[in-house]
Amino acid sequence: MTKVPNPEFEADCIRRILAGEKHLFHELIRPCERAIYFLLLSILHNQADAEDAAQETAIKVFRNLNLFRGDSQFKTWVLSIARNEGLGRLRKLDRLREDSLDALTDGDSGDFTPAVLTSWREVPAEELEKQELAALIREAIDNLPDIYRNVVLLRDIEEMDVCQSAAALGITEGSVKVRLHRARALLQRKLAHKLKSFAPKRGLLGWGR
Repeated sequence: MTKVPNPEFEADCIRRILAGEKHLFHELIRPCERAIYFLLLSILHNQADAEDAAQETAIKVFRNLNLFRGDSQFKTWVLSIARNEGLGRLRKLDRLREDSLDALTDGDSGDFTPAVLTSWREVPAEELEKQELAALIREAIDNLPDIYRNVVLLRDIEEMDVCQSAAALGITEGSVKVRLHRARALLQRKLAHKLKSFAPKRGLLGWGR
C-alpha cells in the first residue's frame, strides 16, 4: 500500500535540509521513489533509462528544494519534475536520432549528491504480491498506449488521487478520469479471462474506486 503523505514531516524535513541537514533528503524522497520510477518507465520504456532519469530527478529535486512553496503536495511537485525530466530525455533522443549526434551534455556537479534510488523494487504494492498476477498485469499495462498507461500507474498502482495525477501529468482532472476509464476498460478486456483464478472477490488493483 502506498504511504499517505505527511505534510508536516515533509515541511519539517525541507526546512532542516535547507538549513544544512542534507542527509535528511533521503528520508524525504524515499516515499516518492516508486512513483518516480514507474512514471519514468512509462515515458521512456527502458529500465536503465528510467533508473538513470530517476536519479537525475532526485538530484534536481534536491537542488530546487528551496523553490517548493507548498502550493501542491510534495509528491505531486516531485512527479512534475520527473515528468519534465522524462519528456526532456525523449526530446533529446529524438534530436539525436534526427541529427546523428554523438555526444550528450552532462555536467552536473556539487558538494552533495543524493544516493542512488533503489526502493521501487524493495517495496512492492500490496496488490502485486503474487508474481504470476503481477506479470500478467504488468504486461497488460505495458501494452497500453502512453496516455492510458501513465494514468493507470499513478491512479491504480501509486493510488494518487485525481488532482495529484492531473498535476503530475500536466493534464486536466477531466482528462485523468476519461483516460482512466478507457484504460481500465482496455485492461479488463485483455485480462478478464486470465484472472478468474486470482482472488475473485478482490477488485483488480482496487478498481471501482
